[in-house]
Amino acid sequence: MEGLSRTIVVAAVALPLAVSTFGQGRCRDGYATRGCPLTEEVATAPIKPLFAPTGWKTAALDHITFLMPDYQKETSFFLALVGWKLRSDDGKQAVLDIGDWGSAIFKQAPDQRSSVVDSFCFVIEPWNAATVEAELRKRGLNPVADNDGKGFESFHVKDPDGFDLQIANGNGLAKARKTPASVKDTAAAPFETTGWKTMWLDHFSYNAANYKASASFYTNLLGWKPTYDEGSQHELMIGDIGDIIIRGGNPNDPNFGAGAATSRRVRIDHISFGISPWDTDGVKAELEKRGLRAQIDTSTRDEIHVAAYKSYHTNTPNNYNLQVSFVGHDTRLTLPTAVKPKPVTGQ
Repeated sequence: MEGLSRTIVVAAVALPLAVSTFGQGRCRDGYATRGCPLTEEVATAPIKPLFAPTGWKTAALDHITFLMPDYQKETSFFLALVGWKLRSDDGKQAVLDIGDWGSAIFKQAPDQRSSVVDSFCFVIEPWNAATVEAELRKRGLNPVADNDGKGFESFHVKDPDGFDLQIANGNGLAKARKTPASVKDTAAAPFETTGWKTMWLDHFSYNAANYKASASFYTNLLGWKPTYDEGSQHELMIGDIGDIIIRGGNPNDPNFGAGAATSRRVRIDHISFGISPWDTDGVKAELEKRGLRAQIDTSTRDEIHVAAYKSYHTNTPNNYNLQVSFVGHDTRLTLPTAVKPKPVTGQ
């Protein structure tokens, strides 16, 4: 019986190593298929741009804002697991440095059942507050100013799905990160630190109602660059910061706007961060040693050791889907290259 139990346990542990349980887009296995009934021509056809390009460039990630029921547990978790640094904690929220390239704000929100991304803020160039406001109004975006009176200037606007986008100059957290964070976390670490560093924003996973409209919005407003439009999602490069995968309904689909297409929940359901050092088996072992889930995601059907894209999903204390991967600046196109859909033979 003992031997049988051990066999079952080993099999259960070994099984996830075989294939990825995640996929990238409904057209991953080809066009004119059950999962992706449109032809490649229709699925990937562009739409009319939402508005004229601004000419702005995204220069930095100022911050990502999360709402959660217990921000202190989340703070200690990220400090220990992926090497973020605590910049401030006022008893209601914590500000953390993500390496030297980004920041996260963890806000206490007792009404939340789990952690959610509430907004993100990007630094754009060139910056002139009056000009930026005029250009936003010209595009019907109704900007709301949010300044600190100390040099930080910004505007909030809503994207096509009503998500809160903040556009700022470089005098906020992007500037603060130039001095090292030195605040000590008073809470006990949830486990031994890994020694990992967060080196890159692999991708935001953004669920939109109309992914082509959202991609057009960010491309033309903030200068994000497309990698490819798969037919159910579009991956964009956020300047020299990282990437975003915008997923959702396809307006070129004759059934768009009917049924499930109108009920899609708009959210950033997970974020993937590139960590260093990366060792495929070692990362998994370190997650599991700390009692954390280590769910494989290669985004293809390839076994993780031979897959082009390697990553794991785990859960934070406030039940946010955190993904860690091997991707860095020089390998940022690994995922779009790996999951580029296959044309159907004879199409």
